[in-house]
Amino acid sequence: MSDKLTQLLSDPSKKMNARELSYLAACFRETMFTVLHERGTGHWGGSSSAAELVTSLYFNRLNINPKDPHWEDRDRFILSKGHASVNLYTVLANRGFFSTDLLPSFRKTGSILQGHPAMLKCPGVDMSTGALGHGISVAAGMALAAQLSGRKYWTYVLTGEGCLDEGSSWEALLFAAKYRIRNLVLMIDYNKVQLDGTEDQIMPLEPLAEKLRAFGWNVSDGYDGNNTEDILRSFDWMDSDDVWPKAVIYDTVKGKNVSFSEGKNTWHGAKVDDEHYAIGIKELIADKEAKEALL
Repeated sequence: MSDKLTQLLSDPSKKMNARELSYLAACFRETMFTVLHERGTGHWGGSSSAAELVTSLYFNRLNINPKDPHWEDRDRFILSKGHASVNLYTVLANRGFFSTDLLPSFRKTGSILQGHPAMLKCPGVDMSTGALGHGISVAAGMALAAQLSGRKYWTYVLTGEGCLDEGSSWEALLFAAKYRIRNLVLMIDYNKVQLDGTEDQIMPLEPLAEKLRAFGWNVSDGYDGNNTEDILRSFDWMDSDDVWPKAVIYDTVKGKNVSFSEGKNTWHGAKVDDEHYAIGIKELIADKEAKEALL
């Protein structure tokens, strides 16, 4: 761990600014790429596209206590696109939920870091995910439970296009709008690429913002989900009014910051072999060092 990263992580209560978050996301991308290379399995494309989003949530937004993962008043986060688990694990480890020394055990038999997040195994995971389309339903239930019990925690759910291809997601969208569920935020990692092709080829979602509004949601879009300044502006929007539930659409790049994987469906879950690792890690380290120089 670099001296700068150690310094940034030394104060768990610190709310990171945009430049710090951008640097952290770059560090975490390097870690993710290395873990996936060493294990020879996992999902790089969608993990990389969401790096800034998950980092910004955990180091600027969420009201959580890593020393008490089951604290009843904590904010909840559901990674509905559970195949991006290496992203979540990397952030959770660096946020203090468990040791970063466990990251190389990703997807090994008996590890708490399974291929998809498992809430009964891994501290900090609020919901087991993997089968796409469940996240919004569970998030709506968690947020409604808070509303009915008078608790103030927020519930965030991060989806990709695959989740939104599922009919159960749209049932949940209708349900949440019917009950005007408070403190519920849907965050969409809109990288427009899926396992077998582009979103347009698989199942076109546009006009997505208009569809969500038609289903009764308060929607904001036009944010660059790989730009931490934009993400922080989206957080300001979340606090700007009292109209619920809320959805934010973030434009992102699948396989972000590795030239050969950007925007490529073939890198949804491809093995990071030695040849590609040698190329990609140089680009990721260069990006990290450039962002560190801005701090």
